[in-house]
Amino acid sequence: MGPAPETVVLVHGLWVHGLAMELQRRALGRLGYRAVAYSYRSVRSSLAQNAEGLALYAASLPAPVVHFVGHSLGGVVVLSMLARGLGAGGGRIVLEGVPYRDSHAARELARWELGQAMLGKSIREWLDAEKDVDFARFEIGVIAGSWGFGLGRLVDSALPQPNDGVVAVEETRVPGMRDQIVLPVNHSGMLVSRAVHRQVAAFLRNGAFEKA
Repeated sequence: MGPAPETVVLVHGLWVHGLAMELQRRALGRLGYRAVAYSYRSVRSSLAQNAEGLALYAASLPAPVVHFVGHSLGGVVVLSMLARGLGAGGGRIVLEGVPYRDSHAARELARWELGQAMLGKSIREWLDAEKDVDFARFEIGVIAGSWGFGLGRLVDSALPQPNDGVVAVEETRVPGMRDQIVLPVNHSGMLVSRAVHRQVAAFLRNGAFEKA
């Protein structure tokens, strides 16, 4: 039996389940990675609880290297885990449409009581958190979208341009990131985009995205 393959942990966003990452999981599997999806309570649990749960899950995996791919809130959970010093598995991290710096759409939704309940604990905790962590010691690649079609535009018509319909490109920039690429996809479309899948694999393999 050969050595255990590198493992990629896929972390979903708000209101969904790990099954939302299934197409990406399969795409990475075809490219030679053992990819698994981590499910967590995106509304009911706090950001600290979700970050700690992710770290425990990653530590339980029988793999020499663990990479992370987080979509939207899932990337916030990954970054929160790193900021808390809970371990990164020695691998690379790809963030897809992750509102690291801020979220205009979430702040607008949070103006209403129902909106606060919909966002849940993790997002509200992230909005109030200090964003002064430099992640340069990690290999982080950021994918942002520029097709501005999504729920966020309905909530916040003043969402900064360019955006993916939920998250503005400027909101995705992470201090110390190794690379960033902007693709013509919207927020949810990142999960099914072949171009996104290829760029995720490229960064996991080389620590950089493929530029034309």
